[in-house]
Amino acid sequence: MENSRAGAAAAAAHKWKFQGNDGLNTASALSIRSVLNMLNSNIDQNDTRVVVPLGHGDPSSFPSFRTTPVAEDGLVDALRSAKFNSYSSTVGILPARRAVSEYLSRDLPYTLSPDDVFMTVGCTQAIEIILTVLARPGANILLPRPGFPFYEARAAHCNLEVRYFDLLPEKGWEVDLKAVEDMSDENTMAMVIINPGNPCGNVFSYQHLKKIAETARKVGIMVITDEVYDHLAFGSTPFTPMGVFASIVPVLTVGSISKRWIVPGWRLGWLVTNDPDGIFKESGIVESIKGYLNISSDPPTFIQGGVPHILSKTTDEFFSRIIGVLKETADICDEKLKEIPCINCPNKPEGSMFVMVKLELSVLDGIKDDVDFCLKLAKEESVIIMPGIAVGLRNWLRITFAIEPSSLEDGLERMKAFCKRHTKS
Repeated sequence: MENSRAGAAAAAAHKWKFQGNDGLNTASALSIRSVLNMLNSNIDQNDTRVVVPLGHGDPSSFPSFRTTPVAEDGLVDALRSAKFNSYSSTVGILPARRAVSEYLSRDLPYTLSPDDVFMTVGCTQAIEIILTVLARPGANILLPRPGFPFYEARAAHCNLEVRYFDLLPEKGWEVDLKAVEDMSDENTMAMVIINPGNPCGNVFSYQHLKKIAETARKVGIMVITDEVYDHLAFGSTPFTPMGVFASIVPVLTVGSISKRWIVPGWRLGWLVTNDPDGIFKESGIVESIKGYLNISSDPPTFIQGGVPHILSKTTDEFFSRIIGVLKETADICDEKLKEIPCINCPNKPEGSMFVMVKLELSVLDGIKDDVDFCLKLAKEESVIIMPGIAVGLRNWLRITFAIEPSSLEDGLERMKAFCKRHTKS
């Protein structure tokens, strides 16, 4: 016993040279997952009610959002074929790349090649790749505010400076194009747009996307377009891919099967160069993407093997059903939020799975800010909502409506009761 104590004391006295990377902790604190973990830890364990998750964009556990059997069959057939048990090419297997190029080309005025497509571990790896490729000393990138915090976290991780342009609620969350022009300099590499919008639930019009392309061309930067919610549009504005304007400005598209097919856990995404003028090849972007993929993980080969079946065989009936449910829940969200006095919803959502609403703190008693609101709502009502500061707007809230309609109504009723309890007399 005394020998073990002496050994422990000697180990404690020894000076070790290794330590954790504090930068990773800082970047992680910016993530949606870390905020959701904080809120979930604040749930009252004595509350017997079901927790209503209005804070994330994963509706896959709800019956109304079950993926199509076509997608399931595609994966099963690929796995059982025994054709996809080997390593993947670093850029992705050719059948998957060809299927994605054909799928995306349906909406474009030109035809993509399989060589324009790089398969990734979900859309998040596609984001990680392009931000790392663009990172060099002094470089900066323009991000939307509010936006998806993973971009900020990854930029911080690879020392890429971030500058923010605002999305304007009074204009349906359009991009402040003057700000984009004013803040760009010789070290600006790209601007990011998310369409349909996370977190705002907006869908950019054809005309506005063209203006974005013209602004980016004027200042000499590429457009990175996050289209993970592609075609999830149910309002008056149809979805238009940014790649339509690749003859004006080179466009990098990131996307995945996660949202449209309701399978975020399958982790299958893509990075696509929309570049009919060959600008990405001339500037070395394509070679840098390939270089990154040579030292990173690949998406599972059998999931890639299922992609041709999934993308070509899924019926319009499935897509229409999902759009119909999202429209129903967006309507419920819009109507219920009007009943809550401390909430101001500037725009009814027209796409994706989210809506941004302004928190009117002046009418509330004992609520300091959006984080305090969400922590207390979780504790008192077992309802999880994302504080706006997590996506770049203090004292706003991001609410997802991609859950079962009855659960959404229940959650918003609890939120209304919470607000009534905390409203100043």
